[in-house]
Amino acid sequence: MLEAYVLFGAIVASLILTQLNQRLASPVLAIFNRWLRWLVFSLGAASVCTQFDLIDRPFWVLLVGFVLIYFLIETGYRWLEIHALSVSPMPLFPRFAVNSSGEEWPTHPRLLTLREWLRQQGFRPLQSLKAEVGAGIYLRTSVYQDATGNLRVQITFLPQPGGGITVCHTFSSQTTEGDRIVTDNLFLPFGGFYPENWFVERHPWTRSAARLRQRHEQRVRAVQAPLVAWDLEPLGDLNQQQREVERINTELGFLLPHAEREENGKISHEGRYRVWKEVWLLNYFGIASRY
Repeated sequence: MLEAYVLFGAIVASLILTQLNQRLASPVLAIFNRWLRWLVFSLGAASVCTQFDLIDRPFWVLLVGFVLIYFLIETGYRWLEIHALSVSPMPLFPRFAVNSSGEEWPTHPRLLTLREWLRQQGFRPLQSLKAEVGAGIYLRTSVYQDATGNLRVQITFLPQPGGGITVCHTFSSQTTEGDRIVTDNLFLPFGGFYPENWFVERHPWTRSAARLRQRHEQRVRAVQAPLVAWDLEPLGDLNQQQREVERINTELGFLLPHAEREENGKISHEGRYRVWKEVWLLNYFGIASRY
């Protein structure tokens, strides 16, 4: 009886979170919902087997077994997903262009509140950019800079399947020694390598721009190196970043050489494992791998 109540409660909670997240598009709510779906599958399958005497094993053994079966099913699905990404024409490091479509900033109230916060903090808009990731789907980003010119914040809008929009923030500074300090809350798996002079820290659980900025400023103070104002415009800087990251990941084996990509896909076997591991860490724990 207790199992039935727990199962019913998990189903109701999952349905509520699904409906709520279609409007909020929150990666944090999505994490809790994934755990609930795992619980519903495992608990439901174990309860059916027990009630209909399908398998003569204790309930807890069946529960553990179906937990593992769910893990294997989702692992297989993720591997197919990563393979499809590897062999698809979708660019892993898309090139940005100026967004002149007039859709620079979504009109959702919570996003308009973020724009007002940026204004209050003294950030001024520099450029609105977009990059096509495939099938007419665009990654849109707006870049702002503070009055000193030492701090840039990149606001990235990620469309979600339910029609919602997830917003991510990336705070960046560069030192006189050529180091780049980056603090973001992106939840998309990367799995690759960053240049040696990049110091990237990702906080997928931190959805507040104010708290993320506070963390970035703590990191900048800890470096104890003078900052230098940004000289490149955002479009040139972002595309330069994309080219540099793609080059390094090809050299280090995360990506296959260009001559082998048509036959074997873009991502190497080691790279696919790294992406799979980060997908699991992000989807169920909100943790980004550190490379």
